[in-house]
Amino acid sequence: MRMFFEPDDENGFTVCCEQLVSRLVAWCEERGEACDPVVAESALDYRHRGTVDGRLGRWQARHVVEFLLDWLPRTLTQLPGEPPADGPGGLLALLRFLRAMGLDDPLGEPPLELERAIDAVAPRFAEAMADRTRWGLAKFWTTVAAEQGVDVFDQRALERFTERARHGRVPYDEAALAAIVQRHRLTGPPGVERAEPQLPVTLPGEDELRAAAAAVPLVGQLAGLAEWAGKDGRELAKAGRLTLADARELVTALGTGDRHDSPRTSADLPHLHLVFQWAKRARVVRSAKGRVYAVATAKPLLKDPLALWQRAFETLFELRKALIGRDRYHAASMMFTAYEDLLPDVLNTLYSLPYPMPWPGLRESTHLAYRAHYRSWGQEPELERTWLQEADDDFRHVLDVLEQFGVLTRERGMAHPAFLDLPPTPPTPALPSGTPVEPATLPGAPAPDLDAPRRAEDLRRELTAGPVELIRLTDLGTHAVRLRLLAEGRDAPLIGELAHAPAAGLLGVLAEHYDPESARAELTIWTATHGGAEPALSELLQAVRDTPWRTRAEAMLDTLATALPDVEGEKLLRSLRSDRHLAPTALSILTRLEVLDPDDLTEPESLLMVAEGLLQLLEIGGRDATVDSLLSQGRSQAREIIAAALASGHPDRAGLATLHSLADGPLRERSAQLGRINGARRGGTTRRSRKRRR
Repeated sequence: MRMFFEPDDENGFTVCCEQLVSRLVAWCEERGEACDPVVAESALDYRHRGTVDGRLGRWQARHVVEFLLDWLPRTLTQLPGEPPADGPGGLLALLRFLRAMGLDDPLGEPPLELERAIDAVAPRFAEAMADRTRWGLAKFWTTVAAEQGVDVFDQRALERFTERARHGRVPYDEAALAAIVQRHRLTGPPGVERAEPQLPVTLPGEDELRAAAAAVPLVGQLAGLAEWAGKDGRELAKAGRLTLADARELVTALGTGDRHDSPRTSADLPHLHLVFQWAKRARVVRSAKGRVYAVATAKPLLKDPLALWQRAFETLFELRKALIGRDRYHAASMMFTAYEDLLPDVLNTLYSLPYPMPWPGLRESTHLAYRAHYRSWGQEPELERTWLQEADDDFRHVLDVLEQFGVLTRERGMAHPAFLDLPPTPPTPALPSGTPVEPATLPGAPAPDLDAPRRAEDLRRELTAGPVELIRLTDLGTHAVRLRLLAEGRDAPLIGELAHAPAAGLLGVLAEHYDPESARAELTIWTATHGGAEPALSELLQAVRDTPWRTRAEAMLDTLATALPDVEGEKLLRSLRSDRHLAPTALSILTRLEVLDPDDLTEPESLLMVAEGLLQLLEIGGRDATVDSLLSQGRSQAREIIAAALASGHPDRAGLATLHSLADGPLRERSAQLGRINGARRGGTTRRSRKRRR
């Protein structure tokens, strides 16, 4: 049972959702608790489609608020006469179920905090559901149709209603619809685009990061400027600049390195000018009525180098004009135009890379962004080369500042071979006859980039010809970008953050989101935190035993075995062949890895493998796929397979009960149906044959 699916894996998510909701309903019935399966399904759908990370089991208070007050009012249609949805109760039941099943993400907020968030939102839920301005367009028109007596499950009736609405013959709340349309234009549909996953990173402790921040010259310059301004302030020149006399004094006092032999204004001292603008953006100084003052509330910030560095980093994205702005006589570069979008993308690209990024590759990625943005590209090659060079010059200046600020480092070296694996050039569209299509004949289609193959080859030559500039984030830069990603709701794993996670949560996250090397590092830290190798291993194996999901148990045990050093993983798996609960899982992994052949299995083990395979198929594909797979072997063989699984002694009693119900129900019905179809085919063939013989 996975708790994360790629956006295009609709079948996998749908099957998972159906099984989770089915087991949730049974779990609630056993406990005598209320459950709203529609709300539970909507909650899983929200985390899959409505959030950037797609983690079904990771919930935070902000997710609770957004789901209950935005997602459900937008998407969940309640027809007249239907009982109202119990959003708060349904969500609470789902979260408790996930925790009981070991499916909640350990990096989500604690259960008590989530329950408090639900209690806080609950009084507003009914009002939000009734507020038509919060609805989605589909929900609005479906409800209007139902209120006017239309059978919304009758496609023809809905089509007739739609036709009347188009001709203005349907009364509706015009103000509510206008509000819905306006919000749709501003925020788009309820679903969001999934963010690219990031690899886990390793960071030093806070004290080491603070020491690194204190060593960055800009941190001292910001604090020094605030101290110089003081609570009484300093007089400013026209246009809010520093006076020339003060600027000369500050160049020396702050060590900005500007040459101040013949400046006309403080703006002619670029480093000092940047520090001054940065300090204002970071709110450590402020200007008012022709004077500059230290901001009183920033005193604690100025005493903490890491906090001051982080504040400065957050305002970096607002410094476009101070960094690469030009005077009114010179046009801005493409980098200036794209700065606020491009800089975050560049930093996100560098984040968690296992190898330093070569400058030529980073440069080409920005060129692709420019080409995608400017529709007239490709008409004036000489001018475009000039534009790209100006943009590159500004980009290089931004990188200079980022290096001085301690965000990244640059060095010379050979590009890693991973950066030589360039994507293939898209083929030119062709007619069925194979004749290439002229770009103009494809309505709305962009012209093919005929120069792309040459550029790719030039880039490959540049990367292999010799040493190039290699760029990577520092620990400070990685720390800052990670905080930014987390603030956007994205997943940014940190080695060590799972040290106190429950064993089931740890293995679940490692199996779904960590590469083997990172999983090994995380598991090493977790083991040390939980009493050492032997007790930690015992706790982890028990977590696998307690997992009621066959595919999840295998993923967890496989992750554990892979993370163990050398051949210890294989030894562990072999030792579990005699474990009543873990034998099926261990055997499945050993055979999949071809450590064991089918001939190596004993007869009882072979039966266990039959049952394990069916139970995993049931989880992955659902009941229909399992029945289809069985019947593809033939009716007699299907019955034998089911009988073997039921006689295997597999520890998953609930799963075997489901297989038994398949044999008594869907499998028998489908088998009889196929028998009737085949009989009819044989009879038809006989009659036609007899007719032909006559």
